[in-house]
This record gives sequence, structure tokens and C-alpha cells, in this order.
Amino acid sequence: MAERILIIEDEIKIADFLRRGLAYEGYKVEVTNDGETGLKAARDNAPDLVILDVMLPGLDGLEVARRLRSGGETPILMLTAKDTVSDKVKGFDSGADDYLVKPFAFEELLARVKALLRRNKAADQTTFRFADLSLDTSTREVSRGGRKIDLTTKEFDLLHFFILHPRQVLSRELIYDRIWGYDFGGESNILEVYIRYLRSKLEAGNEPRLIQTVRGVGYALREE
Repeated sequence: MAERILIIEDEIKIADFLRRGLAYEGYKVEVTNDGETGLKAARDNAPDLVILDVMLPGLDGLEVARRLRSGGETPILMLTAKDTVSDKVKGFDSGADDYLVKPFAFEELLARVKALLRRNKAADQTTFRFADLSLDTSTREVSRGGRKIDLTTKEFDLLHFFILHPRQVLSRELIYDRIWGYDFGGESNILEVYIRYLRSKLEAGNEPRLIQTVRGVGYALREE
């Protein structure tokens, strides 16, 4: 089923441009041109994502975002002509998930839309599978081909990050940032140690390797 996007934008040309572009990409699109109408539309039939302009007649975008956020977790992509840090802070404080400054390329907006929708699905999902590997975030259980695998907290977090990005090459820097939360300065071999731990557990039944080394870059979860 096509994902539903609600556009709340008073500039008719921009609204129409977005409606046509997103419809062409396969989304079901609804457009409203003021804050109150948009808020009512979102509450009457919750969309999968809201594209929300800050400057709206009547109820402005910041207030619409606050009211939407108080009643649910629908992702909000905020559009604005303002690019100061304080404006961005206001947008995020009101409940926006992402922020795009006008003018923008449609390709950039589309990438943000896809990322927000993907993130929302991932938040709802608890069971992930790749090849014969299964990972459940609600029970923190991992198995491969039915064989249960016991992982430490960091091993689980690392494998979860890989399975969220199957077949993608993940750089060492990105993995350090997401799993350990700070920069090791390229001197530590802790990532290599954990990769070795994970491989030994995932391959304990002589299964083929799933975590592949991409020389000079990082690692990828993919079949050989």
C-alpha cells in the first residue's frame, strides 16, 4: 500500500510542485494550505509523514508541529526560508524530525522523506532478518539457522546496526560514532576485536561469513 504524505504549505506553486513530484514517486499525497486545515486533516486520518511549512496563515507551522507531536509520533519534515541556528532549534523543539531550508532540490527532499519513513518503520519493527540470521530487539535474542547465539550488549548493538543497513558498506568512523558514541582517533582496534567476536559466534556452526571486510573502508553485512 502506498505511503501517505500530508503537505501543509500555503505557497501554491511549492505545494503543487511537491504534490506532483511525490505522486510520481508512488506516494499518496494530500495538500492543505493553512495550519488549522492541515492539523485537522492529520488528526482525522493520520498520514505516514507530514511536510510542514513554518510560515503559515493563522496557525503557524511551529504550533502545528507541537500539537501534532503531543498527539502522536508521525514524522514531521519542516520547510522554512530561515537558516539560522535559533530557527532550527525552534523547529526541532516544536517536534520536527528534520529541517529543510528553501530553496531546495526535489531530490534532497525526496531523500529526507525516504529516510524519515524508513526510520519510522525501523522504530516499529522488532524482528530483523538477513539470510539465515534473525535478530529480535524486544527480547534481544539472536539466532542463525535456528541456532541460538548469546551476545554481549555491545556485540548485539553492533550486529543490530549492521542488520539495519544490509549490504551497505559502513565506514569504521561511522560505526565508532554510532556504537561507541565518540571518536577513537583511528588508533583503537576495538572495532576489529568486536568484529572478530561477532564472527566467531555467527560462524560457530561452520556457517558462511556474513560480516565482510571492505579493505580501506570498513565492513558490510552481505553474503559471500
